[in-house]
Amino acid sequence: MNTQNSETSIGANTHELRDCIARLTESGERFTTAIPALSLFRREAPTEPVTGMYEPSVCMALQGAKHVTLGGDAFVYDARRYLLTSLHLPTVVQICEASVEKPYLGLRLKLDLKAIAQMMVESELPAPRVQQSNLGLAIGEMTEPLVDAVLRMVQLLEKEEDIPVMAPIIQKEIIYRLLVSDQGMRLRQIASSGSQSNQISKAISWLKDNYSRQLKVEDLAQQAGMSTSTFHHHFRTMTTLSPLQYQKQLRLQEARRLMLTQSQDAASAAFDVGYESPSQFSREYSRMFGEPPVRDIAKLRKVSAF
Repeated sequence: MNTQNSETSIGANTHELRDCIARLTESGERFTTAIPALSLFRREAPTEPVTGMYEPSVCMALQGAKHVTLGGDAFVYDARRYLLTSLHLPTVVQICEASVEKPYLGLRLKLDLKAIAQMMVESELPAPRVQQSNLGLAIGEMTEPLVDAVLRMVQLLEKEEDIPVMAPIIQKEIIYRLLVSDQGMRLRQIASSGSQSNQISKAISWLKDNYSRQLKVEDLAQQAGMSTSTFHHHFRTMTTLSPLQYQKQLRLQEARRLMLTQSQDAASAAFDVGYESPSQFSREYSRMFGEPPVRDIAKLRKVSAF
């Protein structure tokens, strides 16, 4: 009896959240909002696979479905399941269910790992006893308390005067709901100071800020307090990539952004992100994005009207 009532309630909240996003996205496909960490999405047709960087966040598809690939692992999330990302990860993303009649309706709420650690302290949630590393991407089951909190967050967008006071409170509630969810252990691993996952997270933050610099994995491992082989193992476990592969993806993503949004030519963008050889840059760019730089950027400008 209780199970049936819970499922009915979750369904009702999910439908209300879906309808709210539909109202707020009637005029476009992607919206940054008055809540800085929150973005809304709407697409009326399936998309081709797109390479992009996922950041620490919780993502929900309230209508339709999205397919995400990380290395050899595939994830699909929809109105019953959310995607939890605990690290900055290079992925391949595709909206696989969407139509004019039933558009894809989704949201992303960025997560602050410092806020997660603070919530663990405030709520006296224990750190995991086993300090192991896990893949930084996971699918979790939607729950009534989580959907209810996210619904109230999105509803603030229709009452923006309440955002400064209420948004931080609801964000803390959402973090708590995630920490006690079926995927909460992953967040606790990342946020627990001194854990292997936490050390890899710090190394990834360093790489994000220093992607153009020459990388010595031994130095990065030493900063993390690990041997080089142990560091490699945990880094690959969490990202599916080696540190050098991860740096390469960061460089190529940033070069693509520079060409698309700042109209840089391929050679300038390559040098800016740390490449010394334009020909090597072009080869690796084509391997990652499926087209040489000039052709890829021309296609992106045509699609996105940049």
